[in-house]
Amino acid sequence: MSRGLLLAIESSCDETGVALLDGSRRIVAEAVASQVALHAGTGGIVPELAARAHLRWIDPALDEVLAAAGATLADVGAVAATAGPGLAGSLLVGLSYGKALAWALDVPLVGVNHLEGHLYAAWLLDPGEAERPEPPFPLVALVVSGGHTFLVEMRDHLAYRLLGETVDDAAGEAFDKAGRLLGLGYPGGPAIARAAEAAPGRPERLPRAWLGASYDFSFSGLKTALRRLVEAELAAAGLPPAEEGGRLPAGRVAALAAGFQASVVDVLATKTLRAAEDVGARAIVVGGGVASNAALRARLAAGAGALGVDLVIPRPGLCTDNGAMIGAAGARRLAAGERAGLDLGVRAAWPLARPAGAPGSRRPPTRGATARAYAALRDAEADAAGKVAR
Repeated sequence: MSRGLLLAIESSCDETGVALLDGSRRIVAEAVASQVALHAGTGGIVPELAARAHLRWIDPALDEVLAAAGATLADVGAVAATAGPGLAGSLLVGLSYGKALAWALDVPLVGVNHLEGHLYAAWLLDPGEAERPEPPFPLVALVVSGGHTFLVEMRDHLAYRLLGETVDDAAGEAFDKAGRLLGLGYPGGPAIARAAEAAPGRPERLPRAWLGASYDFSFSGLKTALRRLVEAELAAAGLPPAEEGGRLPAGRVAALAAGFQASVVDVLATKTLRAAEDVGARAIVVGGGVASNAALRARLAAGAGALGVDLVIPRPGLCTDNGAMIGAAGARRLAAGERAGLDLGVRAAWPLARPAGAPGSRRPPTRGATARAYAALRDAEADAAGKVAR
């Protein structure tokens, strides 16, 4: 085996992912150490615990990948590691590990935007999978995950035009909060999808936030509507509030779960399909953990078929955080000539694309992960401008 494999590392949140890629698309081997059980008791990620778990599992994950590939570190020709966005402590584990390997092996290093990884997961090929064409440009890409929800247009590799984003909660965050409210556990997305399958009759009708003709998303109002409905029904039944352990009957939980899922899917799919039609896209690409949702996949498949455009959604295991997607994005960056030095730092906030237009002509996000990322970027630019002026 020649020294041409790309070693990729992902540790932005609560999954330790390591993968080997041959070229920019072919997965040779991959391993993911999940922390779902570790954080289930708290109903969300505990950053310090997540970072320590990455330290515990990154060595075994690398060993597993090398063994599965029948390779050694001598076969690695480049290293890609997630540099952001994400939890700073978790990012530091994977990026430091990747920098150390790149230095020891004397091979190129590239820092990857985690969100770009989710997008480029659509280009990946599994071991033994037949070759298939790459998604054609122009395309519309929806990234919908635990902390991020946005739409971009791509007319070439690594070039993004932001069409819309969440102005508050990301879809994955909304699913997690709804799951806790309904007593369904963590993570909320899969739990709500399972509960919705048992819904008797038609799902509960819950609101949709369309935000006019924009491609932006908002799920905070939907979450609030569900909370008010649940608390009112619990009070009427003489049960304690949800935060104190009150739970509705299973059939009612299933109906509300189905209604919540239907609302999220309706907004995500409708805006994505409209964007594809408006920009003349030849394909729709979807990435991120929520892309595993079967109802969303089915709705987008039907809509894309009606429009006559390709729909490319990775298998569920490549929608959630993994090393292979970081390798796919890293390979594109390396091919474009990008290299990182050992002084590369993590970026907890790192938007893939900025809102178009001046702040006065387009309202910036005000809440949630996207708002924090936007504010951090604006502060960094202002600071840089100040330094230049001095």
